[in-house]
Amino acid sequence: MEYQIKCARSVRKIITGLMISSFLISFVYSYISASSSVPHTTHRKSAGLNGKSLGMQGDDHITSGRKGEENTKNKTSKLPPLLSCDLNDQRSDVCEIHSNVRIHGKSSSIFFSSDQTMELKENRTWTIKPYTRKFDSYVIENVRAVTIKPLYASTEAPKCNLYHNITAVVFSKGIYAGKNFFHDFSDVLVPLFITARQFEGEVQILMADLQPIWIEKYKKFFNQISNYEIIDFNQENQVHCYPRAIVGLYSHHDFTVDPLRTPNNYSMLDFAKLMRRTYSLERDFATNLVEGSKIKPRLLIIARNRTRKLLNIGEVIAAGKELGFEVAVNESSLHTNIEDFARMVNSFDVMLAVHGAGLTNEVFLPTNAVVIQIVPLGNLHWISYNYYGIAPTKMMLKYLQYCISEEESTLIDLYPRDHAVFRDPDSIHRQGWAALDKIYLSQQSVKVNITRFKPILKRALELLGDRNFNVVSQELLLCPD
Repeated sequence: MEYQIKCARSVRKIITGLMISSFLISFVYSYISASSSVPHTTHRKSAGLNGKSLGMQGDDHITSGRKGEENTKNKTSKLPPLLSCDLNDQRSDVCEIHSNVRIHGKSSSIFFSSDQTMELKENRTWTIKPYTRKFDSYVIENVRAVTIKPLYASTEAPKCNLYHNITAVVFSKGIYAGKNFFHDFSDVLVPLFITARQFEGEVQILMADLQPIWIEKYKKFFNQISNYEIIDFNQENQVHCYPRAIVGLYSHHDFTVDPLRTPNNYSMLDFAKLMRRTYSLERDFATNLVEGSKIKPRLLIIARNRTRKLLNIGEVIAAGKELGFEVAVNESSLHTNIEDFARMVNSFDVMLAVHGAGLTNEVFLPTNAVVIQIVPLGNLHWISYNYYGIAPTKMMLKYLQYCISEEESTLIDLYPRDHAVFRDPDSIHRQGWAALDKIYLSQQSVKVNITRFKPILKRALELLGDRNFNVVSQELLLCPD
């Protein structure tokens, strides 16, 4: 009997010991698991194009977010939805994800932890093409789609290779940027400003269709937007994890910003100021003729050497000098050093050009400067104004638009006067962009009537001296309504 009692006591001691050991093991495991889930800070620009940061493997599963106690701490605060997509905008599709985001660029896949209360089916996905010209069927066909998928507790998630504690912005550069200066700004730089400027550098860019030479060209601008290295989305095979992501770029209009639609009411003027800061441009204001300065106002003519050339540029120079301008001619191209060209443009008070990408340089002009756009024949006044006429007044510049007559177009040497090219331009427009581009943009050059054009130069002088000019309005001189 005594032997049996001793055995029972020994068994109880063994069981108690096992229970204590099990508790200690569980406690240590919980502590290690909690410690390993802390995100690692993203490294700043110091490790090449992709800026890799040290990370740890994540869990195989993602649990639902925004549930339980954390959601009830402050019932008056309104949390953003885990996923919010605007797929109805005419220019671009954009999704914002406010949850644990896992991005695998090479497979164009983005995962986020879902809330079990969301009315979603487990196999529901969103597929978007993150480019700012979704209305352009030609270019959008060449943009790779990105798939966004929610993850539930029962769903296996890709393991995190790299943790970041900043916001990710994922988008495609498209095929026009890098080939056309206007599209560099209108399709990428301005929309990126609209989307990412709010984070004051604490954002990482993941760019599809990335071209290193193009990134290098605008490196100083990207450095203003993000403190971190750009990731080549198409080639990135590691899984990057973020607390928040924006897929796609917000785009309001061609080459301009609507401050009522930006997070901090950023405007096109703010974009212009950022460009001045980016390239250390010296002049904030154009020459003020009212002050009676002996310094001559400076007129810059952006020349074109292939299409839409200004054939009598010598006469325009002479007319400008006669009115008191100091005149210079320059040409920008894809290979132009943007920093040097920006400083050169900033030193002028008036910029003149025939419709084309060179007018994009208006973004470097000082406040109160004047932009003159010469519009070729072919009912192009609306296109010309929408591309290059809206932005100037949003940047506190003055804008003049000169539409040429038939006699000022070289098309009179190519087509009879009763041809639809002259009599029914809209019929050419209805044939599509290819027909319009071939005739009115590629075949045409300009020889302005100096007598007719000179009043435009005079008006530019007047505007330089008018500090009360309402910059919200424009003057479409000698153009149809």
